[in-house]
Amino acid sequence: MMTSFSRPFPRLLVLLMLLSPSSGLQAAIKVVPSSIILDSPETTQQLLVAESDTTPDLTRQATYQSANPKIALVDETGLVRPVAEGKTEIVVAHKDQQARIPVEVKGLLQPTPVSFASQIIPILNKSGCNAGGCHGKAEGQAGFKLSVFGFDPMADHKAIIMEGRGRRTFPASPANSLLLLKGTGLVPHGGGRKIQPDSLSFRRVVRWIAEGQRYDNADTAALKSIEVEPALRVLPFEGTQQLRVTAIDVNGNRRCVTAEAEYDSNATTIAGADHRGLVQAGSTPGEAAILVRYMGQVTICRVTIPRPGVKFARPPENNFIDRHVWNKLERLGIPPSDIADDATFLRRVTLDVIGTLPSAAETREFLADKDANKRAKLIDRLLDRPEYADFWAMLWADILRVDKDAVTPQGAVAMTRWLRKQFAENRPYDKMARAVVLAQGSTTSEGPAAFYKVLNNPELVSRSISQVFLGVRIECAQCHHHPSERWGQEDYFALAGLFTGVTRKPLPNGSEAIMARGGLDLKHPRTKLGVPAKPLGAAELDLTSVSDRRSIFADWMVAQDNPYFAEAVANRLWSHYFGRGLVEPLDDLRATNPASNEPLLAELAKNLREAKYDIKAFTKTLLLSRAYQLGHEIPANRDDEQNFSHATYRTLTAEVLLDAVCQTTGVGEKFNGWPEGYRAIQVWDNRMPSYFFRIFGRPVRFSVCECERGSEPSITQALHLMNSPEIADKIRNRKGTARALADSTKTPTEIVDELFLSALARFPTEKERALMLDTFKQEGVDRRTAVEDVLWALLNMKDFIYNR
Repeated sequence: MMTSFSRPFPRLLVLLMLLSPSSGLQAAIKVVPSSIILDSPETTQQLLVAESDTTPDLTRQATYQSANPKIALVDETGLVRPVAEGKTEIVVAHKDQQARIPVEVKGLLQPTPVSFASQIIPILNKSGCNAGGCHGKAEGQAGFKLSVFGFDPMADHKAIIMEGRGRRTFPASPANSLLLLKGTGLVPHGGGRKIQPDSLSFRRVVRWIAEGQRYDNADTAALKSIEVEPALRVLPFEGTQQLRVTAIDVNGNRRCVTAEAEYDSNATTIAGADHRGLVQAGSTPGEAAILVRYMGQVTICRVTIPRPGVKFARPPENNFIDRHVWNKLERLGIPPSDIADDATFLRRVTLDVIGTLPSAAETREFLADKDANKRAKLIDRLLDRPEYADFWAMLWADILRVDKDAVTPQGAVAMTRWLRKQFAENRPYDKMARAVVLAQGSTTSEGPAAFYKVLNNPELVSRSISQVFLGVRIECAQCHHHPSERWGQEDYFALAGLFTGVTRKPLPNGSEAIMARGGLDLKHPRTKLGVPAKPLGAAELDLTSVSDRRSIFADWMVAQDNPYFAEAVANRLWSHYFGRGLVEPLDDLRATNPASNEPLLAELAKNLREAKYDIKAFTKTLLLSRAYQLGHEIPANRDDEQNFSHATYRTLTAEVLLDAVCQTTGVGEKFNGWPEGYRAIQVWDNRMPSYFFRIFGRPVRFSVCECERGSEPSITQALHLMNSPEIADKIRNRKGTARALADSTKTPTEIVDELFLSALARFPTEKERALMLDTFKQEGVDRRTAVEDVLWALLNMKDFIYNR
């Protein structure tokens, strides 16, 4: 009898499984993966648990149990690790639902030897040992230097096992190696504890040392890519999502590297991720991209956090921009603000387009105009004003590093004049960019040749042009593989090779001429082999008959199918007019830093290409959109910082603010060595001594990044506007606005209105008017002093210092 029941009848076994509540066949929860193979002592597998692909993540809510802990263990986060060879199951339960995941453990008795290049480098990356702030910086740390992010594993291998007289590893007792004693914090270590004692990372390093510290092994296949699950996720406020990361080698083999990958968010106020890949949503609606890195491969998980239950009447659409913005706001449950009033729009658009305040007369005329199309007509007038060319020449002189000390005063004048002409004539942007790239001739003649005087080597030129015109920051790839992008050192030196052959020739008048003839491929700094020159991501080229290699880059740059050029300038212009780029930072376009509204950026770039890079036409499209003309925040969209549901306060740049002070007070600035009448946005001398320029963040044009311009308010700025004798002198000047109004026959009410129109491009509110009129009624205060006090108060208002 006992023998007959020792092996149940197959049909009876099936029936028992179907009736059993713990059977995997009864499970209503979905577990990924559905089966597990662990084939080395330190391998792990992350489980993902949910009821379906569209329901909330249950990975951290579920409970886990190994059917045989002597074969495999699982922790409370769903991470499975091996113990001994054999087969078992992981029982996953949530409430009354259950699933069983079969597990096979193998390869532990005779494991494949550890490869330093592919298995130890990830540990150094994850722990931050080879980061720029630790042993990865140029001079190393405490006598120990590693390559940044492990870009040179051969050198790192040598540094660990050979340098320091081999004291960093101890094969006779691997666990007592200095590398591990310091890494675990068991002996004093300036970087603190980097790995936990007896963790899987610790065990892998111990095994590597014990096996002979080999650099690589023949069984290690090169890594091809990584993928993250889920790649897209919608989370509620404060919701969580466990990620699962899989590495795929060139042979198609897959292994879980969730515990070894690195995670970073591009919008931590929306959602962040911890070191184990647990995404945590905040209480702010929006989208975040969780960047996942592993061994030079990158991918992202896009996380959306909508505000639940919010419905709003969709506003009218002025053009395609509004359609995309409203689509995004609807998806996120963020209602847009109402459209701004005429006064707000007038001041905003005038400052944005020409960097100049509207005058009191212009404001009165615009506010009194009843034409329904007056905003479009205003935009046309602004784009045709000479201040438009002055303002945008100044902004692009910053970007193109027109530094007087570097290019000489004559060169700075020449290039500024050339830039102003481009904007005055509305030269197509692609032609202007191409002219900069292919610049030749005298650096003091009107043209962009001086650009090559400040950027005087192929590497500096290539990475600057890449950042300015492509929005691609490739500088990181100079020394190592870009940590957040696909570009490596080969791409960096291939691009730089297109700018070899550019030389500077002395001219009889003492200036220089830029010439470009021929060129040579640059050598890879590690392999010392030549890297064939080519644009980013392009196929190899035959350059034997090319006289100016830059022409290859210029043709590729402005080609219709270039994936960066139109997007980069569209994003740059959007950032200027809306206060924030669709991609931030605005010159860092990459797959792992997606736009906050990708369909919108794609259509903006398409619109720009179809308009043949007509910047004025494109600008008008931006400004006519209802999204640009929105008013300020409302309670329902106050926490939105990335989806353009409302207008934002933006600080006036140093030059624009100084011009605004001068215009409002009626007293121009006297620039050292310049004739009277010049405005700050017309001054080409970026080195002119000016305390005002310095404290309000005028850039010295040391880099091509717009981030060089200071935009953060400071107490020094506030004190200067309140107390500086220079501002006081302008307010009290006998030829200034305050004196003229005080001496006029205008009533106090008319004076207050005039000052508000001059400074803020609007009439005062009743409360503001009453407060200002009280100044005229104070005992012992004469009319002139009262006018000066009102003007001083306006210059120190937030509404004056900011463009809103």
